[in-house]
Amino acid sequence: MIVITGAAGFIGSNLAALLIKENFTDIVLVDDFSVNDKENNFIDKYVTERVFRDDFPAWLDENNRFVQFVFHLGARTNTAEFDFNVLNKLNTEYSKTIWLKCCDYGLPLVYASSAATYGSGENGFDDTTNPEILKPLNPYGVSKNEFDKWVLKQERKPFFWVGLKFFNVYGPNEYHKNRMASVIFHAYNQIQANGKLNLFRSHLTDFADGEQKRDFVYVKDVCKVMYFFMLNRKNNGIYNLGTGQARTFNDLGKSVFRAMEIEEKIDYIDIPEDIREKYQYFTEADMTNLRSIGYTESFYSLEEGIEDYVKNYLNGGKYE
Repeated sequence: MIVITGAAGFIGSNLAALLIKENFTDIVLVDDFSVNDKENNFIDKYVTERVFRDDFPAWLDENNRFVQFVFHLGARTNTAEFDFNVLNKLNTEYSKTIWLKCCDYGLPLVYASSAATYGSGENGFDDTTNPEILKPLNPYGVSKNEFDKWVLKQERKPFFWVGLKFFNVYGPNEYHKNRMASVIFHAYNQIQANGKLNLFRSHLTDFADGEQKRDFVYVKDVCKVMYFFMLNRKNNGIYNLGTGQARTFNDLGKSVFRAMEIEEKIDYIDIPEDIREKYQYFTEADMTNLRSIGYTESFYSLEEGIEDYVKNYLNGGKYE
């Protein structure tokens, strides 16, 4: 059995789709399946079992001898969530429980960290940086960084483990994320509705409007990297997962218009006050670490990823 937590969510459902395409049929999906707006992400996936998130630790106690690999992708991913109790419960303490179970039962583990741990990037975006010195800008980033810090202090570790710092992931099956969906998803819907796109105005003199930069990575590439680690169970550690190339929001907007074959029209609006002080103006994954262990696959460029996403999924309402 291959277990995926967060399997009804964005990245988890894409990973499940990839494994099914690769003819892995003994898959267990873990999530809160009562959230109706995620149904299209899992309803058509023929898997061994679906396990409710809160029941998973007990399920693993009973079924660990059948499990071959654990992907722990479930989390509260809302970067505007300020309830530390919720984030601590779902992102930190629940992850500790899964880590310890994997230690107890000798199970390999890949878990989701986040580029939000890097904060404003004053310490760079190198995945070998000690998490103790990082300064996340929001409680979500803090919760992910706290788990990374805890992991590196543990004497007991799974025989194989990897944490992946996801940068700005976009692609099919993110429709349920509402405000937290990618800028590409929101751009497509804005353009469909109004024929124009609103991007955030810059509130820093170092950046022109729309010239803020992020490392946008297509979810298909993210899943390929996780699949690589499942097949190559060595080189434990925490790894960045981006493209290694920051691109501007203006580049993104132009690419969406081009993929939709609509004339470009971009306006700029203020960053909402509730996130303005916590807004990242630049992120770029240092991918040296992943490349050094033998990952040689190329990544979708921003233009290639957006074209595939828009033409093959958003236009047709298709799911992975």
